[in-house]
Amino acid sequence: MAKYSSKPTVVNTPAQAVADKFADLSRFQSTLDNIPAEERAKIGDIRLTADSIVMNTPQVGEIVLKVTDRTPSRVALEAVGSPVPMALAVDIEPVDDASSRITTSIDVDVPAMLKPMIGGTLQKAADSFGQLMGRLA
Repeated sequence: MAKYSSKPTVVNTPAQAVADKFADLSRFQSTLDNIPAEERAKIGDIRLTADSIVMNTPQVGEIVLKVTDRTPSRVALEAVGSPVPMALAVDIEPVDDASSRITTSIDVDVPAMLKPMIGGTLQKAADSFGQLMGRLA
């Protein structure tokens, strides 16, 4: 599996409060819907349910990332119906009492010969998710 991680994003929210927000992912839908259209286009077609992120991509169709683990320091999701095994993780680390650092990562099972061709796209996806999670926190 290849791992692509976003740059860490510091948010002015305590780590426990960020983790609490991830107890129900659908809470983020209204914030996601209010992102300006230009930025929303970069993120793509995403819907949130209590326990999943549903992405619609022109290349693959619908991909569902379902929550498999929720702890105060990490939320892990795995792809259901994806043509390749894939997982997304959001790591939450306290910086101080009032802020935390969020880093997202994508683990995807890609054949070695395809990594050079799609690695940049997957890194952009990890960075976009990192920015999105920073906005949602």
